[in-house]
Formats: sequence, C-alpha cells, structure tokens
Amino acid sequence: MTDEQRLSSSEITQSQAPGDEEVDSKSASIKAFDWQTITHDLDRQGWAILPRLLTAGQCADLASMYGDTLAFRSHVVMARHGFGKGEYRYFSYPLPDLVQELRTDLYQRLLPIANAWQARMGLDVRFPSDVAEFLERCHAAGQRRPTPLLLRYGPGDYNCLHQDLYGEHVFPLQVATLLSQPHEAFEGGEFVLTEQRPRMQSRPIVVPLARGDAVVFAVNSRPHRGTKGDYRVTLRHGVSQVRSGSRRTLGIIFHDAT
Repeated sequence: MTDEQRLSSSEITQSQAPGDEEVDSKSASIKAFDWQTITHDLDRQGWAILPRLLTAGQCADLASMYGDTLAFRSHVVMARHGFGKGEYRYFSYPLPDLVQELRTDLYQRLLPIANAWQARMGLDVRFPSDVAEFLERCHAAGQRRPTPLLLRYGPGDYNCLHQDLYGEHVFPLQVATLLSQPHEAFEGGEFVLTEQRPRMQSRPIVVPLARGDAVVFAVNSRPHRGTKGDYRVTLRHGVSQVRSGSRRTLGIIFHDAT
C-alpha cells in the first residue's frame, strides 16, 4: 500500500485552521454568488462564469506554487502524450488550504445541480452530501490520486479538446480558474468548449475570462431540454494557442483518478 492510499478521509479534507480570515472570506464569496443564475446558465448552455472567484493576490500565490515540486504528485508535458503543448502538475494530498477550501465549498454548491442532471439524463447514480464522502466512494473503486492541478502555457502552447474522465466515478461538473490577466500577462489562450448535439454539427464556444474568474462546465454530458423532453449533449474543453506571454490556470476536478 502506498502513502497515498494510506491517507485518511480527514487528511484528504484538511482545511485551514478556524479563524483564518481569507478562508472565511472565500467561503462567504462563494455563498454570495447568484446561484440561481448560475444554475440557469449551466442548464441552458453547459457552462457558467463565477466572476472574481479569486483575488489577484490569491492568483499570484497559486501560480507561484508551480515551482514547488513537493506540492505535486506528477508532472505532465502535453506534447509527449499528444495532448497539445504546455504542461501541468497534479497536486498531492493534502491539498493546499485554498485549493481544498474551493473543492469543498464548490462541491456543496454544485451538488444539487449535479444530482438534478443525473435524474434528467436517466442515470441512477446520485452524489453524496459532501466531497469527503464522494472521495471515499472514488477511493473504494481504486480512484485514489488527487486531480486538482495547475496548468502552465507559454508562447505557441495550447490544450487539445478533451474530457477529464479518470475512472468509474465522475462528478459531472468541474471548475477552471484563470490565474493570469489576458492582454497583460498573455495574448490568445482562450478557454474553448465544443458541444456535440445528436445528428448535428458541433457548436464552438469561447468563454471570456479575466484573472480570478472561474468557469464551471460539464465534464462530459449534460441534459438539454428539447421539444420532446431532455436528451444528452456531449462537451469537450481546451485552450486555444497562446500567442505570447504566460498563462496559468487552476483546475478543480471533484473526482479522483485511478
């Protein structure tokens, strides 16, 4: 058994000590979002923006962690695997405090949407009330490796369209937060989605983000309400080519990997 497999549920869900003002502020800011509008946007188009989820200081602090190799379990160079150009690193457990706080609080807010989508798509699986219980389900199925990650792109880099599916258990929503300011830190590098509808051509989407903004989007499929009821559409996501500068992103995926 590896050290990763020995981690207890309490270690996986470790957060900052009570009384930390930044954590309290972050929890409050997530609660303060207009979740009715976010739910409507996700149902209508499969994605929604969380404006200014992170402050400029938090973005800088997270981006600066990329060089701390002890904070990560693996390093992926995209070109070696045909994923595009650029690189990313998956965090190790225990996650950094802010990343764990985001994963915990965002899961709570997205849970009702995720379970409603499962019902609308005719799927039997429902997700438990907190992320620790969901991760126990993942780990029991062999999905024990943490999936939150930092991504780094330079000039000429891009991320091919893909889906972050890591095993049997998949939470249907994930979150990407832009840590760099467009037109200042980099040019190009737009976050893009495609939506494949049955018997129709794919629909391209460019999501406008500023530094600190997050996009919530469907990992794989989402329900779409048609004239004859709900049907499934499939989404993929990626990043267009960075023309100049450096682009950093924090990705929050709620299911762990095999």
